[in-house]
Amino acid sequence: MSEITAVYPGTFDPVTNGHLDIIHRGARLFSRVVVAILQNPAKDPLFSLAERTTMVANATSDLGNVRVDAFEGLLVDYARGQNARVIVRGLRAVSDFEFEMQMAMMNRRMNGEVETVFMMPSESYSYVSSRLVREVVMLGGSVEGIVPEAVARALATKYGKRA
Repeated sequence: MSEITAVYPGTFDPVTNGHLDIIHRGARLFSRVVVAILQNPAKDPLFSLAERTTMVANATSDLGNVRVDAFEGLLVDYARGQNARVIVRGLRAVSDFEFEMQMAMMNRRMNGEVETVFMMPSESYSYVSSRLVREVVMLGGSVEGIVPEAVARALATKYGKRA
């Protein structure tokens, strides 16, 4: 079987166990997985790019074929630069599909050499989003079991709450 590099892009603000589920399963399917953290000036993330990179790197340190990187600009250009043949995207619900399909079709139009593969997280994480995680912590709730412990502590610190 040939070596296949996949890029799993996202803002990961913060990384959740749903993201990690996709990363772990992708690491079994592909020779290499590059978790590509988007630096998007249009977004105002809670965590800095360096903090997000560190959190994802720490959470995936047990995976020898996973590398964490940051990028800005067009995903297809980044994928080309990584010699990636696959873009991995997570789908939590049917509501994600329309937007993700549009992005996949545009990416294919710009670079027909890269395929998009959709993966669904395990059922236990199908409702989890970074936005929802931030909101729960901001309002004083617990995110135990849906983010790594280090991420829960970092969120509690950001919001001035106890972990």
